[in-house]
Amino acid sequence: MQRNKISFKGQKIYIGIDVHAKTWEVCVLTESGYKLRHPQQASAKTLFDFLKKHFLDGEYHAVYESGFSGFSTYYALKEYGINCVVTHAADVPTTQYEEVMKTDKVDAAKLARSLRAGDIRPIYIREKENINDRSVIRIRKTIQKQLSGYKARVKHLLHCNGVEIPERFARPGTHWSRAFIKWLKEDVVLLSSSRLSLDLLVKQVETIRQTLLDATKSIRRLAQTDRYRNNYELLMSIPGIGVSVAMCILTEIYDVKRFRNENQFASYLGLIPTCHNSGEKTASGEKTFRGNKHLGPMIIEAAWIAIYRDYGLGMTYARYKQSMKPQEAIVKIARKMSNIIFSVLKNSRKYEPYRWDKE
Repeated sequence: MQRNKISFKGQKIYIGIDVHAKTWEVCVLTESGYKLRHPQQASAKTLFDFLKKHFLDGEYHAVYESGFSGFSTYYALKEYGINCVVTHAADVPTTQYEEVMKTDKVDAAKLARSLRAGDIRPIYIREKENINDRSVIRIRKTIQKQLSGYKARVKHLLHCNGVEIPERFARPGTHWSRAFIKWLKEDVVLLSSSRLSLDLLVKQVETIRQTLLDATKSIRRLAQTDRYRNNYELLMSIPGIGVSVAMCILTEIYDVKRFRNENQFASYLGLIPTCHNSGEKTASGEKTFRGNKHLGPMIIEAAWIAIYRDYGLGMTYARYKQSMKPQEAIVKIARKMSNIIFSVLKNSRKYEPYRWDKE
């Protein structure tokens, strides 16, 4: 005898997903508190079929923690009509039991429970085009680090073989120039009769340099596309900000309107101090470890350039340095730059430098 299927029409079904490469640990909660565990393969269709079978006509709401899968799981679930949010793992309310008994099953149940209680703090969902644009900028940075690593290996090899770099290549403009590469290929003599180790390293440097050049050209073309051109020109008006920094800012934040104010924007950059408040005592510490790991360091690097190019920022840095270390002072300048960046993008107006001649 066939049983009639129970309809969950009008009811919200809460789904916590612990995402892994090949499997998902799923926990489903109904409005009444009924809980069902469902380990499955990593597939949005498999989950949708399971929900249709056990929770027919329900309003599906899912959550998973941001991680290696990025936003692919989000878009896969959306294709099947499953409402989905992504959250930062550190922002999910966790009991002591869940901390000491951390399993996939516990994590999935924790996510479902928090979603049902309205305690989930979702992160910003990026458009598909922006995901690729951001990857291009990050890949270029990775290539740049690889190039620096291979250059250091070449120098180390020369040092180990007693080879001194000629004085004509000591200046920054001539270091790693074509003439320097030619010298490495033709004139350097190692202790051994074989040059294979040096030749391999030099070849790798040339290959990575070409890849870096291609990536840089791609970023310049990207900056002139309709979705970035206007904001790119605004950011380029700020001292210390070049092509790479400007495009990193635009691809990482994408839409400045998602930030309510300067403090929230600075928090995203990781340029706000930690705070400890107890009773009447309030103490501020070093800048928080939370925040975008790509943008924060780049803004600080840009600040070092800005203090030499902008009169107002330079004066402010000099004043800060009288009462604190240079590294602490430059973080404060970086925070001021974050306010400038936010204002420029929010108001769509180019940066106007300090006019010392109007004092």
